[in-house]
Amino acid sequence: MTSRILVSACLLGRPVRYNGQAKPVLHAALDRWQREGRLVSVCPELSAGFPVPRPPAEIANGQSGEDVLSDRARVVEATGADVTDLYLQGAWAALSVAQEHRCRFALLADGSPSCGSSFIYDGQFAGRKHEGAGVTAALLRRHGIEVFAESEIEALVRRVEGNAAAE
Repeated sequence: MTSRILVSACLLGRPVRYNGQAKPVLHAALDRWQREGRLVSVCPELSAGFPVPRPPAEIANGQSGEDVLSDRARVVEATGADVTDLYLQGAWAALSVAQEHRCRFALLADGSPSCGSSFIYDGQFAGRKHEGAGVTAALLRRHGIEVFAESEIEALVRRVEGNAAAE
C-alpha cells in the first residue's frame, strides 16, 4: 500500500491561513504525490469552524501543543479570546482524517499554533519563536504519525521513498 501524506491546506495553495493567505510549497515530490492521489489536504482551524480571515492565535506563556493536550496551556487570540477548545476540536478532526486515509506522514505549516512542528510563537504576539509543536502536530505525533515542517520536505521525501521501498 502506498503511503498517504496529510498536508496543511495552506501549503497546497489554499488561502485558509488566519490572514486569508496561502503558504504554497512548490516541490516536484508534492506535484508527483498529488498526481498519484497520495495527498490528503486538511486545515484544522477550518475543520473547527474558524473563519478566514481570523485573529491570529498563539499558545500562551511560551508553552506548546503538548501542554495544551495535557490541559496545562491555552490557545489565545490576539484579541484575548480563549480558543483552546476549538484548536483541540480541529486537532482531533485532523487526526480523524489522517486515520481514515491511513496517513503515516504529515507535512504541516510551521509556526502555526495548530500545525507548527519545529517552532511556534511564544504567546506574546511579538513575532518571537521558540522550539515546539502546535496542537495538531502534537496530537498526530502522539498517535504515531510522523510530522514534518515545510522546511523539512527533503527529509519527508527520504522517509516516504524509504517507506515505499520497504512495503
